[in-house]
Amino acid sequence: MEIPLYQVDAFTKKKFAGNPAAICPLTEWLDDTTLQAIGRENNLSETAFLVQQESHYELRWFTPAIEVDLCGHATLASAFVVFEYLAPSANSVVFQTKSGKLTVNQKNSQLVMDFPARPGAPVDAPQHLIAGLGKEPLEVQAADDYMAIYENEEDIKALQPDMTQLIQLDRRGVIITAPGKNVDFVSRFFAPKAGIPEDPVTGSAHCTLAPYWTEKLGKTELHALQISDRGGELFCQAHQERVRIAGHAVLTVKGTIYL
Repeated sequence: MEIPLYQVDAFTKKKFAGNPAAICPLTEWLDDTTLQAIGRENNLSETAFLVQQESHYELRWFTPAIEVDLCGHATLASAFVVFEYLAPSANSVVFQTKSGKLTVNQKNSQLVMDFPARPGAPVDAPQHLIAGLGKEPLEVQAADDYMAIYENEEDIKALQPDMTQLIQLDRRGVIITAPGKNVDFVSRFFAPKAGIPEDPVTGSAHCTLAPYWTEKLGKTELHALQISDRGGELFCQAHQERVRIAGHAVLTVKGTIYL
């Protein structure tokens, strides 16, 4: 069996920046063991698999270690592959996922994703979080991830987390965030439990970040940077129970997986 593979850098206009995702269109679903093995072989933060149905695509995401229920950058990359290669005449695509229906539209040069909002709630900081981050945050909230809020962008850049501490937490991962110098906010994301010490750009984390900064800054349109080594740029709008997350994508690899 031959499976097409597209490697797409998401949330960037530049090759070798943003977050790379492997996208594998299938004619029918393979068993989960094979899907996970492909994700492990690709060794990217996410490999996305999609199967076309009449009016939509079924979409699943695998890290090298586990299947996840929501992934932003691999959804953006999947939409890029649909628009560029699978259905070039389309301007909109619907994905059915474990997090429900996700729609992606082309708007000018951007791809705009419609995702569920996952606002956080204030919590006491777990000891493993403080020990793992090495610097006390101003505030901690929790949704699917812990979110630690700091004073400024320099704090976010300087943190060197201890993954042996963060892996013991009871949430998917850890977001750290602060106001940006030239954008509305900056962030980084760590998910050692999912086999991803630091994720280059995390669209799904912005389902929590966007509602927080919308309320904090009193703005409905937000410009964000995830300041990992590769870096990524996102444009967000929070609307009650939904979040729109927009960005760019670029193809870097096109090939074939042989089973």
